[in-house]
Amino acid sequence: MPVTALDLRTALVVIDLQLGLAAYPTVHPFDDVVANAARLAAAFRRARLPVVLVTVAFSPDGGDMLQARVDVRRPLVAGPDFSKLAPELGPAPDDILITKRQQNAFYGTELDLQLRRRRVTGLVLCGIATGSGVDSTARAAYERGYNITFASDAITDLDPAIHELEMTKMFPRMGEVDTTGAILGQMS
Repeated sequence: MPVTALDLRTALVVIDLQLGLAAYPTVHPFDDVVANAARLAAAFRRARLPVVLVTVAFSPDGGDMLQARVDVRRPLVAGPDFSKLAPELGPAPDDILITKRQQNAFYGTELDLQLRRRRVTGLVLCGIATGSGVDSTARAAYERGYNITFASDAITDLDPAIHELEMTKMFPRMGEVDTTGAILGQMS
């Protein structure tokens, strides 16, 4: 469903657009996704709306990495620059920086507290990966009553089938899905 409106108090939440994930083969080029997220961030900053930059990071020994039994595990190589944001995103001085230790940006972080204290009722979500970080964060946001808009050209995944399923079947059940340009049009 195309974006019909943005709440007056909407925050942009950028998930895991960080150097350690830039080299992975994604459905949409990482640089294009970052460029669209940066366009959104610039517009939100101009409108004096919150920009939340979420990164995933782990302790040097990896002891805080989730180690659940799963059939498919994507190996992460967390080098020294792994959790550094893509430079195009900033951060700007007023941005909210959240570090998570698993997929969902709400779990074990102060994301909900930071949003509620700013009276945020709507979120624009973007980032990587569609079927993990973006999906799990969207589900948590939906359960908390936030109105969600997904920036379709600022979201990507490593798996085309998962990306397509999320964008066409799952995300429309939690919010509205549209392009960066259409979302920016709602901010005018």
